[in-house]
This record gives sequence, structure tokens and C-alpha cells, in this order.
Amino acid sequence: MSAVNTMTAWQHVEIARHPQRPHSQAFISELFEDIFELHGDRHFADDRALFAAIARFEGIPVTVAGHIKGSDLNENISCNFGMPHPEGYRKFIRIAKQAEKFGRPVITFIDTPGAYPGAEAEERGQGEAIARCLFELSGLSVPIIAVVIGEGGSGGALAMSLADHIIMYEHAVYSVLSPEGFASILWKDPKRAEEASEVMKLSSADLAASGMADSIVSEPEGGAHKDAHRAIEALRPTLKKALSGLLLLDTQSLLEARYARYRGYGEQSEA
Repeated sequence: MSAVNTMTAWQHVEIARHPQRPHSQAFISELFEDIFELHGDRHFADDRALFAAIARFEGIPVTVAGHIKGSDLNENISCNFGMPHPEGYRKFIRIAKQAEKFGRPVITFIDTPGAYPGAEAEERGQGEAIARCLFELSGLSVPIIAVVIGEGGSGGALAMSLADHIIMYEHAVYSVLSPEGFASILWKDPKRAEEASEVMKLSSADLAASGMADSIVSEPEGGAHKDAHRAIEALRPTLKKALSGLLLLDTQSLLEARYARYRGYGEQSEA
């Protein structure tokens, strides 16, 4: 039995949240070339919690986006700890539709505790912005690949992960909300977060077993922060294989496969 199989769900959560774990900006700068960042949602402002750019991956023009947490306290604050406002998601919608216009695949990097829940975000339509992301991605006529590199939490992660292929890092987690939030709602006790994480089935292995994660990328022993360069480069062959396969599909086949994928979630056998 591998060390990963003996780890608890909470241990995966702690590694996914490790402050030295490589964030989206490290992945994008190392794996992509000719990066040209795009700013603003054309409605309100530019959200620093969400990076968006056009770039090349292995010579292929792509659109890339990712949650940005920052690498120190000042960056954490300026990026709102990786929790986008509505303008962040509207920026993503804008660049995703632009990608469709020019035939570029979309690649997203997921690493957020969730969308920002503050009053000002709600006033500007946080729920509508996330719903619009799901609506637009469901019918986008270009391939979409989502890579969960750390913590994938709530609608903040879901908005950018309606994809044709979902890749998860070994110690990444993905869930409907944080374990603390789950424990607060279910048991009225956020201190039971460790117990909640076991119930939530949020690890990469759990999600692969349920068919929600398509590929798992191995990490250096102890987590990606132990050797960030090796951890990031480990994604390259998996991402290249997934992208190459999706690019072989014509638009109709791509959309039909995406529809079947999401219609199949949650199916239960009569047995």
C-alpha cells in the first residue's frame, strides 16, 4: 500500500493548503510561452485574484486562466487570498468567449477556497457571474481542460472547472465547500473539519474513483512544495496528452461528449 493510500483526507487538505505550495502563476510561467496577460471584465474592474492570458503550450495557441493567491502577505491581500469577485469570473467569461472566436483551447488552474462571499461581491452579482461561467462553458465549442493544483472549493472552483478533461494533483482536493464550512452546517461545529473531510470524499483518489477526475499527477514525497519545479514539470506530459486527444475531436463530437459527461454524473445503478 502506498503512502498516499494511508493518508487521511485531512492530511491531503493540509498539503493542498500549504503556503509554499506552487500556485497558478508558477505553473503558467513555467509551462507556457509567449504569455500575454489580459485584464478587466469590461463592466467594473480587473480582479487580481484571477489571472487570464493568451499563450502557447508546446507550440499550440491556448487561453489560460487561474486563481491567484499570492506568495506573501502583501500579495495575499492584493489577490484577496485567491477568492475572486464577480468581475474576476466575468473576465474569465470574456476571455473564454474570445478563445472560442479564435479556436483556442481553454486551460484553467484551480486553486481557491471559494468565491469571495462579501456583501459587495453579492451586490455585483456573484451568483449570477458563476452561473454565467457554467452556462458559457457548457456550450463552448473549443476544448476545456481544468487542472486542480491545490484547493478547489465551492462555486469559486466550479465556475472554472466545467471541462472536457479534469486533471488533479495527487494531494489536491475538490469539494462543494471547505471542511470547516461543511462541519459548521452539518454539525454546527467547525472544529470537526477533520472529521468532515473524511465524509466529503474530496481527495484526488476519491474523485478519480467516482469518475469526476480523469487524470492524477503524482507529487514529490511530502507534497508539491518539496520540489516545485519537478511537481510542475510532472504536469506537462499529462496536459499534452489530454490536449492532443481533445484536439482530434470535431466540434459536434466534443460537445456531445461534454454533454454525456455531465449528464452521467450522479447516476445510480438499480442494483
